[in-house]
Amino acid sequence: MSKPTDEELKTALRKAINMKENDQDPDFLAKSLLNHHYRLNYLLDLLFAADRYLNHGMADNEHRTLLMLLEKAKSAEEQVAKIEHYNFGLE
Repeated sequence: MSKPTDEELKTALRKAINMKENDQDPDFLAKSLLNHHYRLNYLLDLLFAADRYLNHGMADNEHRTLLMLLEKAKSAEEQVAKIEHYNFGLE
């Protein structure tokens, strides 16, 4: 499956927001798209930070950034899932 263009994604997100605001989401497609888009942004930030960390000699600054983004991603996941803290087996 190909990735949507920036314009396609913007259009889909606008329509999803409109569907949610007008309570016209019987199959939860809009809710799913908005939720996944929200979570994906955190995970992409984490991916780029991990890549930077590994490709720049594992420097302290990149390590701190990686840990901070990991915590943000975990916190966002907990928030959208409405669950208590879990550690993904990393602690």
